[in-house]
Amino acid sequence: MAPLDDEPELRAGLARAGQSHLLRFWPQLEPAERAALAETLRALGAEELGAHCRRAAQTYAREQQEEEEAGGHPEGLAGRLQPVPPEFFGSVARSEPATLERWEEEGLRQISQGKVAVLLLAGGQGTRLGVPYPKGMYDVGLPSRKTLYQLQAERIRRVAQLAGEKFGTSCKVPWYIMTSEFTLGPTEAFFRDHDYFHLAKSDVVLFEQRMLPAVTFDGKAILDGKGKLAMAPDGNGGLYRALADNKILEDMERRGIRYIHVYCVDNILVKMADPVFVGFCVSKGADCGAKVVEKAYPTEPVGVVCSVDGVYQVVEYSEIPSEVAEMRNPDGRLTYSAGNICNHFFTLDFLQTIAEKFEPQLKSHLAIKKVPFVDEVGNRVNPLKPNGIKLEKFVFDVFQFSKNFVAFEVLREEEFSPLKNADPASKDTPTTARRSLLSQHYRWAQKAGARFMDSQGHPIPEIQSLSGDEEPPAVCEISPLVSYFGEDLEQYLNAKEVQSPLLLDESQAEALRQA
Repeated sequence: MAPLDDEPELRAGLARAGQSHLLRFWPQLEPAERAALAETLRALGAEELGAHCRRAAQTYAREQQEEEEAGGHPEGLAGRLQPVPPEFFGSVARSEPATLERWEEEGLRQISQGKVAVLLLAGGQGTRLGVPYPKGMYDVGLPSRKTLYQLQAERIRRVAQLAGEKFGTSCKVPWYIMTSEFTLGPTEAFFRDHDYFHLAKSDVVLFEQRMLPAVTFDGKAILDGKGKLAMAPDGNGGLYRALADNKILEDMERRGIRYIHVYCVDNILVKMADPVFVGFCVSKGADCGAKVVEKAYPTEPVGVVCSVDGVYQVVEYSEIPSEVAEMRNPDGRLTYSAGNICNHFFTLDFLQTIAEKFEPQLKSHLAIKKVPFVDEVGNRVNPLKPNGIKLEKFVFDVFQFSKNFVAFEVLREEEFSPLKNADPASKDTPTTARRSLLSQHYRWAQKAGARFMDSQGHPIPEIQSLSGDEEPPAVCEISPLVSYFGEDLEQYLNAKEVQSPLLLDESQAEALRQA
């Protein structure tokens, strides 16, 4: 659609799109409000806006009908599912130490050659967490008071240091951060105010995903205000269009990047540019990989990485019939156990192919939401029940286009503890995230030979099999700048008596080393 600079053309375009109601309050708007609304509509394009609204309504109607006919499960799905074959499935827990070391060395080699980048999906708002700012800025209450962004930045610095030391090079890991209209400004300001956590500013690349209008069940774009559409990010699968729109793939190619580790902002235990995962995927010649955790129980509400009719995808837990979810292998493990944690590996070539060829084919998923709106007389209404549709694409829906897909299973207590809900919810809260990290660091310190003492100098009894769900007997936080994943701690902690709480930052580590 050509730019629309005046009201008649604007009205004509919206009329063709079936969205004339969007100018209902035009006469009441100030000039600046008119200009902002016109710019939004211009950016969307009348034709594309109309197609988006029709697609949303049609998708809603189709899924409602399919759900009624199938009783919640796609017909015949049980006979079409297959787990990831063993030859394309790696596992931390079931691999020999020498194999893990080989994969880690390969990953560190690729990092040392400047071929690895990390890409953060950070476009969502912290609505469920109950904060008005991006999740990455959240402080879960660690002794250091570090935010998620700071922990991740320091892990990037440390893994680059490890790779450089091992291969005698100076290297860096570029950090690409996909934001949205809601999170871009605060995230930019946060990084600027914290001096990019001592990463080079040029190596922290922020870009913005698209926003799409929320739509009523009958296909009308929703007004959030008299001169403003209700908009929402296009889901983490909006990544692929955003990569193209913002010329991120060209930037990666210019830097010599070949492999990209993609993850979600809310996992406090995420291993940035995980050398073991990267090395596994590279060793297997994979173009696409998914890091997974073993499902805790058959009905755990987590999507499962598997194939349907020979095509890899994530099948939502609600779509898997109970008899399939409960199937077990001879060793007693669940057959469909690969729980998706939104942690992926892609080659640059694969991402380029998706952006250039397959992105339009990605399925749009429905999110049924309570969307605030203005009524016919201009009063803003906060609905008590869902009234609108938000269309999203999912980052994992590109698995189907992979020519060599692999899955890599990691230990949940070591690598996955998401922050989604506010306290006092039962799971995925600041409390559970903090406990997961402190439990992990306690296990690392214990393995390194530390002996914890209380404030009175009395020994604190050890717990030998501490899980991520338990409060550790001693409080210990280890800076990522000291240890990326528990490595090299013996020089600081072996046979040392340390007082709880212990914050092992660089200065404290050096003091312990010399003690």
